[in-house]
Amino acid sequence: MESLREKFDALRDMRLSRTLSRTRLIMGGFLIIILIGACLLMLPFATKSGEHTTFLGALFTATSSTCVTGLIVYDTWSHWTVFGQLVLLVLIQIGGLGFITIGTFAMMLLGKKIGLAGRELIHESLNTLQLRGSVHLVRRIVCGTLIFEGTGAVLLSIRFVPQMGIAKGIYYGIFHSVSAFCNAGFDLMGYQEPYSSFCAYASDPLVNIVLCALILIGGIGFIVWEDLLVNRWHWKKYSLQTKIVLTATAVLTVGGTILFLISERSNLFAGMSAGERFWRALFSAVTPRTAGFNTVDTAALTNGSKILTMCLMFIGGSPGSTAGGAKTTTIVVILLHIRAYLLHNQDLTVFGRRLAPDAVKRACVVVFINYFLALGAILILLIGQDLPLADVLFEAFSAIGTVGMSTGVTRELNTLSRIVIMILMFLGRVGSLSFAMSFTEKKRPGKIRYPEAEIIVG
Repeated sequence: MESLREKFDALRDMRLSRTLSRTRLIMGGFLIIILIGACLLMLPFATKSGEHTTFLGALFTATSSTCVTGLIVYDTWSHWTVFGQLVLLVLIQIGGLGFITIGTFAMMLLGKKIGLAGRELIHESLNTLQLRGSVHLVRRIVCGTLIFEGTGAVLLSIRFVPQMGIAKGIYYGIFHSVSAFCNAGFDLMGYQEPYSSFCAYASDPLVNIVLCALILIGGIGFIVWEDLLVNRWHWKKYSLQTKIVLTATAVLTVGGTILFLISERSNLFAGMSAGERFWRALFSAVTPRTAGFNTVDTAALTNGSKILTMCLMFIGGSPGSTAGGAKTTTIVVILLHIRAYLLHNQDLTVFGRRLAPDAVKRACVVVFINYFLALGAILILLIGQDLPLADVLFEAFSAIGTVGMSTGVTRELNTLSRIVIMILMFLGRVGSLSFAMSFTEKKRPGKIRYPEAEIIVG
């Protein structure tokens, strides 16, 4: 019996070691892509001025685009040439889908067989529930992405072509469709006014609907796509993951819209028609999850709206999606745990299912790691520069959630502060928990357990 247990422990440790190795590989891959992107952006013909961009500026932009964040130190339209913009677009697409997904699909097109190691890498990269069907899921992800981004590009081109001409209108449609679907937040609307984002289209139903739909579709997660495709409109057949994600997304979208309508009724929305207020409130509720576009002046929001935005940025999208943040399922698990504790229930139940105890531990760790990373970054930013507290808070939560919304303080950051924000963006994309676990090893449980003791909590 003892020998069997030792073999089991050894097998478990081996699997954990392989998981950690895959995590390091994924992180290393993202770092390489960021560095390549930074080098390309430093080329003189990547900028409209013809001068090379500083390494730190190029690295910040490459990190922001690869980590699909959207924080910028240069206006995308006025600083970068078409070449530079295309580099950003490629980085956004790679960052949104993941280089493992794109690489796997390329191997499939070449007729290469995906072995077990490759399937495990896909499983780790997409954060799927099971190893089986990973290759099939990659095919559906890429095809689905092309369909959604293509449809979004066509619909946006309907609005842009009459205003900008055929070539520029189509290009703008493609760029912003990819940026919205990947929850990146990069835009080319600086030709109207630098850093203006989509403020000029704040009351445009077509642009608002298309961008919001792309953001939400990209943010619900690839696993949910698969479930919806297989089970269509049959709610009872959906997996627990899908039910939680769809419910949380609906609550955050509707609830956020209502709260923004209330918070800004006497501020930014004062004197507007009901339709104008609705489109601005809806967009303000969707874009922090984690796209980074804006149709209102973020810096002019009330304090209540800024707090609401930070909460939405911290939550982010859903697991296995193009979005960042702590994730909707993480927050739901913690809320269920609080409810169960207050009601003296031993189990966490939702939609007729009982959650595994490990889900609570993982959710708590994710939330607290993200929170303390943001808190640490805030302290460094405040110590390094004399900046408004509200702006620093907003910037840190935007970076760790890979959102990209900003009150404008990004351009004022010094070298140390920019490095801190880059680290937050990177950790927000690869996953703070995965990053932390990649440097630790799980020890075998000891044969001797210490006596249990109680402490006073709360």
